[in-house]
Amino acid sequence: MSATFVVYIDESGDEGFAFERGSSEWFVLSAVIVRESDDLSTVKLVDRIRNQLGNPPRSSLHFRDLKHEQRLPYIAEIAQAALSTATVLVYKPLLKEPEKFQERYRLYFYTVRYLLERVSWYWRDHSTRHDSGDGSAEIIFSNKSHISYHELKTYLRSLEEGTSLFDVRIDWNVIKPKQIKAYPADSRMGLQIADAVASGFYWAVRKQHGFTECRYARMLKPVVYHWEGRWLGYGLKFWPKEVDTLLESGDCFEWVKDTYK
Repeated sequence: MSATFVVYIDESGDEGFAFERGSSEWFVLSAVIVRESDDLSTVKLVDRIRNQLGNPPRSSLHFRDLKHEQRLPYIAEIAQAALSTATVLVYKPLLKEPEKFQERYRLYFYTVRYLLERVSWYWRDHSTRHDSGDGSAEIIFSNKSHISYHELKTYLRSLEEGTSLFDVRIDWNVIKPKQIKAYPADSRMGLQIADAVASGFYWAVRKQHGFTECRYARMLKPVVYHWEGRWLGYGLKFWPKEVDTLLESGDCFEWVKDTYK
């Protein structure tokens, strides 16, 4: 049987720790979750935005290349679409033993683990007996040349084998490593939407000249995965735990308390 969900994953920021040489302090990984039966809607959404912005047909939408006034209608379309999102935001300066996360793929894979936990919880909370498919997710990453997706699958299989030992909270009926794929962003419209979501939240935490741009993050609330009125820890996860103190400081993070608490 085919998968029930399609999950598109992209990132914003980088995995580096050389902050004095330009590495980003934040690394953001986002998933866009759609039912397989609604996947065509991702194509139509991107087509509508291209037409609205006057972009050529089949051209790629890269959030970083758009002006603020172009990003707003794009985010508005996403916020009313038949999809859900989950995002993990990592503040690297507060990671304990940062040298461990500078090892090959360590930070990326660990963030993927947290994200896929939430993707599988989404199925738990939103699946219905009318869904087609086998209840699993086809997981599509935006292809990055510096990432080995073969090694990512191997990592996830090791987590599956050690679920109890490592306190892994992924539902393996939903997340199947063999159903992980990677495509160029311009070949799947859902990846371009994931890029906009990841970038939207990245701009909400990245300071530039002492300010952040939180409007995109606020606008996305209708499609952020939540459960029983809770967004934080579900569709929006900050990591490590020490970030909570930073968020409570009110220093450019009022949007978290105002919108997602």
